[in-house]
Amino acid sequence: MGRPATLLEGLCEHAFSLGADALQVEYKDSHEWVFAQKAGIGIGIAQYRSSGADAKELRTNLYAAAKKPVRAVLGGTLCLLEVRVFDSFGEDAFEVSIRPAPKLDPFRPPKFTTKQGQYLAYIYHYGKIHRVAPAESDLQQYFQVSPPSVHEMIKTLERNGLIERTPGMARSIRLLVAPEHLPRLA
Repeated sequence: MGRPATLLEGLCEHAFSLGADALQVEYKDSHEWVFAQKAGIGIGIAQYRSSGADAKELRTNLYAAAKKPVRAVLGGTLCLLEVRVFDSFGEDAFEVSIRPAPKLDPFRPPKFTTKQGQYLAYIYHYGKIHRVAPAESDLQQYFQVSPPSVHEMIKTLERNGLIERTPGMARSIRLLVAPEHLPRLA
């Protein structure tokens, strides 16, 4: 099963929907204040009491993302969330840059698991035969798995930059892996 979206990803999704390209989180008056940054202007979008569970989760997400950038699908766009930690009046503050993730190099085989490769191969062959992308129910029937399992796999493939989807549009899966890099469908 895939991972659930973090509080940081949810805040970045909201900021991205406002056209922001960054997020800033600062501590002030016993609260964590969250600002969407657009053209250098901060727009307050959330605040959490510093002692609360949400603020603790957010700080955990931010410190983890400062060590390793996070790939997240925001508004149908695969983005890279990179965190910079800086000092603000003796407290850690955070700046999160939100930018589109680089596309796959079509000449290099991408990395994916055996199971992910089977899903990608199925999507490719289904599209060749039916001239339309498979629905999640088609994947569920072929792989004999539950609807949540298929949905999580689709989200994982999208987050890893192996497929693209159009939000709210049925059968919109678009394969981003060159056919020569796909395994044989078992």
